[in-house]
Amino acid sequence: MAVGAEGGPPPPPARPLDAVDEDILQMLQTDGRASIRSVAERVHVSRANAYARINRLIEDGVIRGFGARVNHERAGQGTSAYITLKIVQNSWRTVREELRRLPGAAHIALVGGDFDVLLLVHTPDNRSLRELVLTRLQAIPEVLSTRTLLVFEEEDLEPQG
Repeated sequence: MAVGAEGGPPPPPARPLDAVDEDILQMLQTDGRASIRSVAERVHVSRANAYARINRLIEDGVIRGFGARVNHERAGQGTSAYITLKIVQNSWRTVREELRRLPGAAHIALVGGDFDVLLLVHTPDNRSLRELVLTRLQAIPEVLSTRTLLVFEEEDLEPQG
């Protein structure tokens, strides 16, 4: 039996998106707090249709959730870094669970190339980043090596359209 990323059954295949679905996605990426009414008016469908389409996008796993875009510096997380990790072969699931528990972990990706994992973290300062890397990350037995890339400036991109 096949399993999904979280260990449960795999999700059913997503239904194809049409132009209205794509417009809804773009609008919600720009403003996740947009009302059903404003979405319906913008994409020229009824409120019931907009509501049904958004629910289908959520059920199909196209929309994974709604959240706020945070200015990490203003939120007291003034140091950001991408950390590359080389890990023991076939240890991804174990390492991923450890990384999820790290304070300030914002994004985790299994990648191909010169390293295995790319981790984005936000910490209050360089001392906290140092503690996270040297004490927490390097204590994970499956982590063979790390490299830290300090972020000097970052910007979230708005959806194109």
